[in-house]
Amino acid sequence: MRRIAVLCVCALALAGSSSAQTRVSFLAVGDYGVGGSTEQTTGGQMHRYEVRYPANLLVLLGDNDYTQSPSRFRSNWRRSFGWARQAGLGVTGVLGNHDVEVTGGRYELGLLGMPRTYYTRTLGDVQLFFLDSNAVNARQTAWLKQQLSSSGAVWKIAVFHHPPFTCGGHSGDTNVSRRWVPLFESYGVQLILSGHDHNYQRFAPRNGVTYVVHGGGGAGLYSLRRCPASYPRRVRARYEHGFLSIAASADRLDGTVVDTRGRVTDRFSLSP
Repeated sequence: MRRIAVLCVCALALAGSSSAQTRVSFLAVGDYGVGGSTEQTTGGQMHRYEVRYPANLLVLLGDNDYTQSPSRFRSNWRRSFGWARQAGLGVTGVLGNHDVEVTGGRYELGLLGMPRTYYTRTLGDVQLFFLDSNAVNARQTAWLKQQLSSSGAVWKIAVFHHPPFTCGGHSGDTNVSRRWVPLFESYGVQLILSGHDHNYQRFAPRNGVTYVVHGGGGAGLYSLRRCPASYPRRVRARYEHGFLSIAASADRLDGTVVDTRGRVTDRFSLSP
């Protein structure tokens, strides 16, 4: 009965209901595709969390496969995350830099529910903009501008692999900062979800946009360092493996960060 109720909520959400009573949620994980027991630990903990707190979607933040082997990728995925579709969740996401090393990542698209490398999905009061930060070019940027300008969603969330702001093993992606950040600010995007840096970081809102980095899905962790003064203020940073849970209704969005032991290590809330 629990799953039937969740599927009913999902169906209403995908039909575009904007009722304040409609609450939708998704889980997000990045940089997890290492295979073996490490990937299975992440997938297993997400499964246990989802049993307690049912979700509509599983969102993948990129670097879904480090093996460079399509057959191993499929096997690792089914062992670690095959439960998601069996439990009634939709699956969708983006490609990271490691994903495009073999056939441009095309072997991942079907299994991970990606119609192409950038696209949009609507879930209740949320519109998700899935972007390909491996190719921050004029064509994709024009598409993004058109999609954002025509969106009437209460919540606009952009999902892509390379964060514009991060202070760990990587620095922020300057192409994303230059081309996309102005669009996020101009068209009312409230939340950015990225991976790439193997840790967890959350930044204070800048011009209405909150930036969250979580690349702690299973690959080796990267140490955290001090952020440049030009960045938004970093308000939370964790050297840990884990995942995100995002839940939204018309008047509130809640984020929860969970480590691979099942402990909540951060919470945040946004208002539209």
